[in-house]
Amino acid sequence: MKINIQSLHFDASAQLKEFIEHKVSKLDHFYDGIIGADVVLSLDKAENTENKVAEIKLAVSGDLLVAQKQCKTFEESIDLSCDALKKQLQKYKEK
Repeated sequence: MKINIQSLHFDASAQLKEFIEHKVSKLDHFYDGIIGADVVLSLDKAENTENKVAEIKLAVSGDLLVAQKQCKTFEESIDLSCDALKKQLQKYKEK
């Protein structure tokens, strides 16, 4: 699976990129037909502390699964997005 990581208006650290690749690559265990993943990290302009947004788009054979979460840290938002995608993959696999 090819994983593209894009960070808008800031540079993501190597440690964060490794974390993302590790988490997203685990989604292969739930469905073998994943072609690729696009991860977009951005900072929301809201005044609250939960301004880290992570959006993951998974390209599966013939479809696109999307999850977007906003949390205090990018790691937490990636975790929650991956959990949401696990549920979507399980439903998609059952079809």
